[in-house]
Amino acid sequence: MSSDFKPQLSPLPWPEVFVYWVLSLGSHLYSFYQLHKFSKEHDAGLQREFQLENGILKGFKRDPSDFEWSFWTEWAKTSLLCTLVGHGILSRLTTFFYPKLKVLALTVYDFLAASSVLGFKGVSVLLLHVSVAFSVAQLRKPCLAWVTNLLLLSTIYIQPLQNIQRGWYTTEEEYYLLLFSVAVCGLRFISFSLEHCWSPLDRSRVVQLFWLFSYTFYHPFFYNGPIITFKAYTEQMRRSAEGNNREESVLGYALARSGRVLLWWCLAEYMIHVMYMHSIQSNETYMEILPPWALGP
Repeated sequence: MSSDFKPQLSPLPWPEVFVYWVLSLGSHLYSFYQLHKFSKEHDAGLQREFQLENGILKGFKRDPSDFEWSFWTEWAKTSLLCTLVGHGILSRLTTFFYPKLKVLALTVYDFLAASSVLGFKGVSVLLLHVSVAFSVAQLRKPCLAWVTNLLLLSTIYIQPLQNIQRGWYTTEEEYYLLLFSVAVCGLRFISFSLEHCWSPLDRSRVVQLFWLFSYTFYHPFFYNGPIITFKAYTEQMRRSAEGNNREESVLGYALARSGRVLLWWCLAEYMIHVMYMHSIQSNETYMEILPPWALGP
């Protein structure tokens, strides 16, 4: 009997998949409806306690207590959206004209974009973490890589260090942006370290360091994700550097990506107009009387 036998995975029957989709989507929509209904029933009390803002949508108030959404919205208006659009345009131009230089060009641009927002001192913190994570990864010991990267992540909780880093910026929001960046980049360092321990790149250390540098500062997921593994990132960037996808125009590419961002922004903005989930969870009384179905969102 052959020892190389591998079990074959078969897809689920479409009626079963359809049932799962209906149950999942239906339960989410009903949960959202219950929260919306509760928000409207206690609109006056929430207005008095949390000072709901006049919303963009006529007849709806806006929940201002969602710190994360307000934080990223303000930063997007200030600089992040412009630098993201610039990244997308540069990516498309290099794909069309100089595909082999795409990774290098984006790496330089993304590093400069991060420096313009975090400042020299903030980027220096990330460079220090990059050098430590890379050096430890060369030992190819997973346990040591885990310990080192978790220690790097824990530095965001050191109070004296927090006070020093706060002194670098004029506003608390700028410091929080550095905090988000360090935390998310720390997860990418873990991915690189483990990939290097299991199956290192067949390249020189300079090339390995370059790929880690590119992976760390890649602008679309630099500040808050999503988290993509180092292996998936390098494979995708190498495919794009081959220049096999030149049919789509630069303008069409930029419009499609901008439209996708705008669509998700409108959806998130609509949700804080019709569901005051963040204000509700700040009040113990409301949480006690909240219908069980409304706890889902």
